[in-house]
Amino acid sequence: MSCPPLPRKPRASSQTRINAIHAAARALLAEGGVAELSIYAVAERAGIPPSSVYHFFPNVPLLLQSLATQVHAAFREVLTLPVDHATLRSWHDLAAQLEQRMVDIYAADAAARQLILAQHGLSEVTQADQQHDLELGRLLRALFERHFVLPALPEEIDIFALAIELADRVYASSVQLHGQITSRWREEGLRVVIAYLGLYLPPWLSKRSAPGA
Repeated sequence: MSCPPLPRKPRASSQTRINAIHAAARALLAEGGVAELSIYAVAERAGIPPSSVYHFFPNVPLLLQSLATQVHAAFREVLTLPVDHATLRSWHDLAAQLEQRMVDIYAADAAARQLILAQHGLSEVTQADQQHDLELGRLLRALFERHFVLPALPEEIDIFALAIELADRVYASSVQLHGQITSRWREEGLRVVIAYLGLYLPPWLSKRSAPGA
């Protein structure tokens, strides 16, 4: 049976234009949130005709979904970076290190805060975010399993993905109140993650003698 053809990578000229559209949309998001975003506004900021934006992104939700994919690629990347096994006294330390990495992305990327944490009411983006969180949850669990021996966990839900979603709700409150994630709300986000995971993980997990061993 023949395999379906792989999706073609955009030509260099097309990719350059897509990058310009992404950059323009990110700038508009950072300045005024989703309310300031339109195909015409993106085209004007990027210095290209609106028809060129429509060619790649027929509507704003599709453009935002593309940006959400970029943001979650950054989250995936930090969850694949190594963790110093010797610094981990308990799984709480691992949770704190990983949560800090993810909050740092929000702190450095105003567009990410507007896209993932702001109340924009776009169901397409919210659904895409939930799907991405499932993937991040799997990566998070893999990191925990790499450093600690996990007990039996529920199969019908991904507790690590849900922990990410719960923390994001806390950070969303901070963004709504302060426009950013403050240090106080960072602490609350970590408390939520540890408290929720603590419903399934005992306070002390057996630490592996070496990562993945």
